[in-house]
Amino acid sequence: MKVLIVEDSPLLRRSLEEGLRQAGYAVDSAADGRDGLWRAQSGDYDVILLDLMLPVMDGLTVLRELRKQPLASRVIAITAKDTVQDRVRGLDAGADDYLVKPFALEELLARVRSLCRRGYLANQDEFVIGNLAIRLQARSVTVAGKQLLPTRREYMLLEYLAMRRGHTVTRSEIEEHVYDDQAERTSNVIDATVARLRRKLAQLGCEAKIRTVRGMGYCLDVGT
Repeated sequence: MKVLIVEDSPLLRRSLEEGLRQAGYAVDSAADGRDGLWRAQSGDYDVILLDLMLPVMDGLTVLRELRKQPLASRVIAITAKDTVQDRVRGLDAGADDYLVKPFALEELLARVRSLCRRGYLANQDEFVIGNLAIRLQARSVTVAGKQLLPTRREYMLLEYLAMRRGHTVTRSEIEEHVYDDQAERTSNVIDATVARLRRKLAQLGCEAKIRTVRGMGYCLDVGT
């Protein structure tokens, strides 16, 4: 899953980037509203964390511009303003959720997880595909009760394929949702990650398979 942070405070922005990456998300960031709007319109983000008090272009204006377009990204408005009127204004502008500073990282991560699940019509915290179980909050993967130890990138790819279970996921979608500005984005890197995941899953006798759809991408499901 991929998150865009639009926050002008360097300290908070770096803290959020680190916390989200450690939690298994690909992360991009912007320091002002205009750059944030451009990134949101140019990329494909599952969740956008949007400060409402931004330089160059304020967050409410960014929100209104985003909602003029059919973007699937969910938006959490982040602000120090905590009156009912402020919250109503943010939600009316198009925010899916509202978080008042200061906030605990654990609460932010819970809200991000919830919006990611909602975006893929998944209400549960656990995905079970055959004997494969992926627990989102714990970021753990088991096959028939045996622990699988994926790398961070392998977990991110497996989680995204599980969210899209039964659907063909293109390479471009994987690049947008699994890789960020700091990651190398090449088809060889994706193919290598898929190959390692397949080996690890096969070694544990996993019933779920990552199938290559020639010329398109990959699909995760049982018996494919």
